[in-house]
Amino acid sequence: MALTADEKQDLITKYSQAKGDTGSPEIQVALLSKEVEKLQGHLAENKHDSPAKRGLLSKLAKRRRLLRYLSSRNPERYTKIIKDLGLKK
Repeated sequence: MALTADEKQDLITKYSQAKGDTGSPEIQVALLSKEVEKLQGHLAENKHDSPAKRGLLSKLAKRRRLLRYLSSRNPERYTKIIKDLGLKK
C-alpha cells in the first residue's frame, strides 16, 4: 500500500516549488492523496481491515489540515492544488 520511490519522485517533481523542494504543502497533499487512493482500493477488497481504515482516516485528517493551512496562507496555491488533484471544495 505504500508508494514506490518512482511514484513519490514523480509527484515531487510535478508539485515542487523550487529545486530540492520535498516538503511543501502541495507535495505533502499530493502524496497523501495518492496514498488515500491506494488505501481506498485496498479497503474495497478487504472491508474488515480495521487498521487500514484507521490509517485512511488519519491520512484524510492530515490532508485536511494541510489544505486548511494552505488555504489560509496562500489561496492561489490552494485552488491550484485542489484543481490539479480533483478534490472537492
